Amino acid sequence: MDLEKIKNAKTVYLGKNIIYFNEINSTQDYAKQILKQNIKTGSIVIADYQTKGKGTKERKWLSSKEKNIMMTIILYPNSKPLKLEGLTVEIAQAIKNAIYKLYKYNLDIKKPNDLYLNNKKIAGILTEATSIKEKVIHLYIGIGFNVNEESFSDEIKDTATSLKKEFNKEFEIEEIIVTILEEIEKVLKERKLVSE
Repeated sequence: MDLEKIKNAKTVYLGKNIIYFNEINSTQDYAKQILKQNIKTGSIVIADYQTKGKGTKERKWLSSKEKNIMMTIILYPNSKPLKLEGLTVEIAQAIKNAIYKLYKYNLDIKKPNDLYLNNKKIAGILTEATSIKEKVIHLYIGIGFNVNEESFSDEIKDTATSLKKEFNKEFEIEEIIVTILEEIEKVLKERKLVSE
């Protein structure tokens, strides 16, 4: 993965600090483990492969090596919980905007946290937060996006898809990450979850 390309995103916060793994159990779990290390807001944990990728409701997020997007954005919003209401849907909209901007493909949002293409799931968002005394201190936005995935287990082959499966060509993962980060940062700025 070309990390320099991701760092060149037109963002102020997101993706300027990247913690990269060839393989990890879960980017979301790791993001929670490293908070004491003074990680900058907007840092992303990204991996080519997860052994224990997480979806919502403790479901597994299955993915092949170096084929898809598996990342977690770390934020310190220091805001009231109310400020996060509806955020996951807005993140989904930002991802939808990114894909349309790049390729003119229209994804569908299945509220609150999934994106579909041709009635099959292509991406999921896992938003988690920790609060202290009515203040959200840490916010983790986990994103799994099937980009160049070709093989799906029997369990999900009829309900999951990828860009490659639908359009029969390879896509550049870094280009998609960059555009997703740029679109998500707009949402975070509008909500004042990152400073201007």
